[in-house]
Amino acid sequence: MTAAYDRLKARFARIALLGEAQSMLHWDASAMMPPGGAAARGEQLAALAGLAHDLLTAPEVGDDLAAATAGGAWDAPNLALMRRAHARAAALPTALVEAMAIANSACEARWREAKAAADFAMVRPRLEEVVRLQREMAAALAAALGLDPYDALMEGYQRGVTAAELEPVFAAYEAFLREALPQAEAIQARRPAPVPLPGPFPVERQRALCRALSERVGLDYAHARLDESLHPFCGGTPTDIRLTTFYAEADVAKALMGVLHETGHAQYERGLPAAWARQPVGEAAGMAAHESQSLIVEMQACRSDAFLGFLGGELHRAFGGDPALYSVPNLAAQWRRVGRGFIRVDADELTYPAHVILRFRLERALIEGRLAVADLPAAWNEGLHGLLGITPPDDAQGCLQDIHWHDGAFGYFPSYTLGAMAAAQLMRAARRDRPEIDAALARGEMQPLMGWLREKVHGQGARLGFQDLLRHATGKPLDPADFTAHLRARYLQ
Repeated sequence: MTAAYDRLKARFARIALLGEAQSMLHWDASAMMPPGGAAARGEQLAALAGLAHDLLTAPEVGDDLAAATAGGAWDAPNLALMRRAHARAAALPTALVEAMAIANSACEARWREAKAAADFAMVRPRLEEVVRLQREMAAALAAALGLDPYDALMEGYQRGVTAAELEPVFAAYEAFLREALPQAEAIQARRPAPVPLPGPFPVERQRALCRALSERVGLDYAHARLDESLHPFCGGTPTDIRLTTFYAEADVAKALMGVLHETGHAQYERGLPAAWARQPVGEAAGMAAHESQSLIVEMQACRSDAFLGFLGGELHRAFGGDPALYSVPNLAAQWRRVGRGFIRVDADELTYPAHVILRFRLERALIEGRLAVADLPAAWNEGLHGLLGITPPDDAQGCLQDIHWHDGAFGYFPSYTLGAMAAAQLMRAARRDRPEIDAALARGEMQPLMGWLREKVHGQGARLGFQDLLRHATGKPLDPADFTAHLRARYLQ
């Protein structure tokens, strides 16, 4: 290793600190900040984004990257990731980075109002500005990296996966869904309808149960907190995790499963290699990898028959009522129910990929200029009808339901379904390596699964790309057949 590499490590640690400050400001904007603070918050985030960009693109960084050498299982990939980050940043002028931060913050604030009013026209001008800047960024990155514009955006969330690779995966899933969804609906219709759980569910008791269950997954609240926001998320830093959810007194599953999902994200962050904190190689392997960790907790583990048996008892102790309502068959019938719905975050795991496929196709068309922002609501409605046979009644249940585009996150959505597919593949391998996992889940114990994930996924940081991480953990690259096999076993038998 060289002095140049040591200087780079110090610089990237400082850049990471700015990123941590940005993460906290984003969390505060969603969970704590009064509405009147939005304009100033946009300026604050823009200033931090500009500072980080300047640190990363300073002339001496290029000199050090040219001179630096590093070997070994961690330093070599760390240096490679530094070069990748510099190449992306150097392609973008600071003025564009700051303009995007301001436009994203303004659009997100207006989106909240537009969604409440179910009126796309309210946010359309600001979203047009966000899309214009995203196209500018995509073009600059594409020229610098030798990628297609949309691939250049997607690579910022999950490196090593292209739209051309996704198209056949998504087309195959669409064909599977066309056959499987009617079958699952028919099987479901022949079974007794679930009996609703006795509400209301007081928020304070929900909050206590959500915290207790996230602790069972392994979350340490000496390094975490749980708050409320319009859109649940996990933010913060590996030593200061910020979870949010929202509570509905009529439906305990919304907050409960939301917190378990976000706890999967949190556990990934907490399990990253501490020795490489604030270095590129010490970060998560990408957003598809991150989604695999939230979904292996929520969908693979916590919606399994084994864990539902434990969870039913916890729910009965917290909320009372007829114990039979908390039986595994009744909980499974409610919380693994297949349905054609408008809202992505409420979708079952069989139809959820259809929502992602829709967004993938629309955002790609927006970036490539084949779809105008003004035409988005109609294109959304037409696309959802083609995939699921339903049409949203208003914009709030259609193109306004997600925060992502309004916050400038284009290229992110494919990570959700890649993550679901990876979660099924990881769970199959974990059960193979740790046969005790299901017996432990029946007791509400996550340690066997979490221990396996700590070794195979969390502790690897970004040392391995998405496909190599799956090879390391499961012995093969992404295999969508594991996901469809999981769905067949859960919904078609």
